Amino acid sequence: MKKLLIGVLLAGLMTGCGSNNNTKDAKEAESADKLPGILADGKLTVATSADFAPYEFYEGEDIVGIDPEIVKAIGEKLKVDVEIKDMDFNNIIASIGSGRADIGAAGMTVDPKRLENVNFTDTYASSTQIFLIKKDSGIKSKDDLKDKTIGSQLGTVGNEIAEEEFDKVSAFAKYPDAVLALQNGKVDAILMDKTSAEKFLAANDDLEIMEADYESEDYAFAIGKEEDEAKEIINKAIKELQDDGTIEEIVKKYK
Repeated sequence: MKKLLIGVLLAGLMTGCGSNNNTKDAKEAESADKLPGILADGKLTVATSADFAPYEFYEGEDIVGIDPEIVKAIGEKLKVDVEIKDMDFNNIIASIGSGRADIGAAGMTVDPKRLENVNFTDTYASSTQIFLIKKDSGIKSKDDLKDKTIGSQLGTVGNEIAEEEFDKVSAFAKYPDAVLALQNGKVDAILMDKTSAEKFLAANDDLEIMEADYESEDYAFAIGKEEDEAKEIINKAIKELQDDGTIEEIVKKYK
């Protein structure tokens, strides 16, 4: 009888230990699958300004381009839904601070001024600033622009440079408005990203590009200052997408 009771007790203890271990393993697995910060709810809300082809633009009612495709690829890798919100470029960083958006994806340059309010992920592309001008303008160099009116987009690095270097600057909420102003003679040149300028050039045979002596700039996704864990996870996804050639293919597709 004593041997029987001891055997039953040992079996119960072993079952209890096994149950505890299984519960612990389940909790660890659940914890490992749970994403931090802005990723925790399984949805990534992305702020963009869909007037900046080839990085983001409308195709019918859909927002497409380099940034949306990369963000969606990140979403697939992390198993989170992606919602893209279109807004004026100048409002993107504020929308991250207010919680209206989780990240900003709009061909955004990593810039010291912006780093006062947001952080940035690792870079995924680069470009440089140029001047978009009319073919018959007679403008050949930056020296010819000294007394001219320079167009730019509000909140962009191009706008910052223009404000620092030129006396007459006219800033627009959207690049297409700036291009229309250029064609109508309201501005003499637009300081903007070269890749985007090439898209406007392809659609308007009265325009041309004047190269400028500005350094190349790196593009990254803006993210909240307190989102270090989420940033690390997104950076890992970006690296994987770079290593397997996905980002390169996306950039080639739109350029």
